[in-house]
Amino acid sequence: MEENGRRPQGWCVRWIVGALPVSELFSPVKEKNDAVRNESYKRAKELRDRELELNKSLTKKKSNKEMISTHEVKNKNHGMSSTGPVVTEEDIRRIVSSWTGVPVQKLSVDETNRLLSMEQTLHQRVIGQDEAVTAISRAIRRSHAGLNEPCRPIGSFMFAGPTGVGKTELAKAVAAFYYGSEAAMIRLDMSEFMNRYSVSRLIGSAPGYIDDSNGGQLTEAVRRRPHTLILFDEVEKAHPDVFNVMLQILDDGRLTDGKGRTVDFKNTLIVMTSNIGGDIVVANGGDGAGVGYDRIKDMVGEEMKRHFRPEFLNRLDETIVFRQLTKVEVKKIAGIMLENVAARGRKKGIKLQVTDRFRDLVVDEGFDTSYGVRPLKRAIQRLLEDTLADKMLAGEIKDGDSVAVDADLTGNVVFRHQA
Repeated sequence: MEENGRRPQGWCVRWIVGALPVSELFSPVKEKNDAVRNESYKRAKELRDRELELNKSLTKKKSNKEMISTHEVKNKNHGMSSTGPVVTEEDIRRIVSSWTGVPVQKLSVDETNRLLSMEQTLHQRVIGQDEAVTAISRAIRRSHAGLNEPCRPIGSFMFAGPTGVGKTELAKAVAAFYYGSEAAMIRLDMSEFMNRYSVSRLIGSAPGYIDDSNGGQLTEAVRRRPHTLILFDEVEKAHPDVFNVMLQILDDGRLTDGKGRTVDFKNTLIVMTSNIGGDIVVANGGDGAGVGYDRIKDMVGEEMKRHFRPEFLNRLDETIVFRQLTKVEVKKIAGIMLENVAARGRKKGIKLQVTDRFRDLVVDEGFDTSYGVRPLKRAIQRLLEDTLADKMLAGEIKDGDSVAVDADLTGNVVFRHQA
């Protein structure tokens, strides 16, 4: 297999099929020794002969053990041969990734190309909010290039702005892109940490206190999965003592839990969301139609200084103010949401086609500058999902049907079967 002391680029390992279990070899040895101690020499002789036979069989099995190269595996039915299954580099990489929590993409050579086009990928889920998408993409590229501070998290961001404009959705999109899954995001609702005793819930209780056997919600989750995105939702609701914990994470990239174990945060992304300044964005036309974005950002920054301590704000990499969504952006978001409903319908064997007139109806009823996209979700539930569910339960729409969803001139939803 090896030539000139070098391992081939593509390699795999073939499992030895039919190898003897260890117990099958050691059982006669143990019985033979017991027989000798009990002076049962006839039985001991039989067991000795059995031991010799097993040793010969094991030696023969070892001589048949072999390593084979990838091109040989491909010639044997795409990685399978008569001797058993083959473990490839990709299999090992996937297993190691599942054990360690390190995303598979981080171990691939094509990760650089993905990072260079990160903004385009995130914009497939997050419409608008160019400043936020660009800032978090830059931070991840710095980390991948090794230019960020090694003792701090990959990046720490404050997402501020009105409700329903995509703050949490962007965090989910980043977790799915960089860490491979939305499950790699730890979400902590800071309204649950409004008293000073809630700090122990983050890092765990000290020995001798109630629930000292349980780890902290934050430290235990990061200890088990160090490559993760941590979302502190509505951070302004947390007790001031909680921010002392955050300061250590942002400054040192580590935290000591209640049991004295040091938890490493160097491979995490820290995202905090806040509705502080949301009324300023709404009142001043944060969609670009009123006061300029830079001026709104300064006003929100002043509001932040009245709520948070300077040493906390100073440790954040960037505070990003989210704009209001325009009607054009809401229409694009409606298209994404309707496609998600259609995808769920396809899983049920139903093909849905939504007309432009129905999409316009959804946008007209769900567009609200003060509440973002949340009214849009409710409009889709009321106009499409509820009616579709009723027709499916009534048997009017069945598996295999193709249905067009339209709206008439009076604004009523119409379902039409298609051939």
